[in-house]
Amino acid sequence: MIDALRENESALIDSAKNGDRNAFSELVCLHVNPIMQILYRMYGDQHLAEDATQKAFIQAWLKLPNYQPKTAFRNWLIRIAINTAIDMLRKEKRILAQSTETMNLVDHAVGPETTVINNERAESIRQAILSLPEASRTVLILREYEELSYQEIADMLDIPLGTVMSRLNYARKILRKKLEDQLRPSVEAIYV
Repeated sequence: MIDALRENESALIDSAKNGDRNAFSELVCLHVNPIMQILYRMYGDQHLAEDATQKAFIQAWLKLPNYQPKTAFRNWLIRIAINTAIDMLRKEKRILAQSTETMNLVDHAVGPETTVINNERAESIRQAILSLPEASRTVLILREYEELSYQEIADMLDIPLGTVMSRLNYARKILRKKLEDQLRPSVEAIYV
């Protein structure tokens, strides 16, 4: 089934390269939600994620004739989307909104105290990730949330494999340090 999806995607890419807008629309439908989720996780701003996703697909359409299938199409799109978001932030000098939205970690079988603790924990993690330097945050999200290999990340970001590993190690170390004291009291509160 995965091979059939890849063949279908490959056929859509070929058609889109030849100017078929419907084929490109199908490619957008296949990839728009994952791209938007990645950008939201990276920047914590839903509006930025939506705008950057839209602009990224416009850029992808314009750059599609140059796409070479040596990298996965998804990875190529992610790279365009990340670069688009970075450019938008630089040009507009936007300050990331401090959203009160939290990840949905609610287990409906637990009590309200645990729900509050889970929501606070999710918000702490989200804020800690957003506080990371952009380069480290990008690598962390691509590895942990998108489950890309080190090599895929290196290829996507056009950086050496060792840089991917060091940025990921740095991001994990900083997160562990920031979250260690914050999360310990809430975990202890569950068992008291």
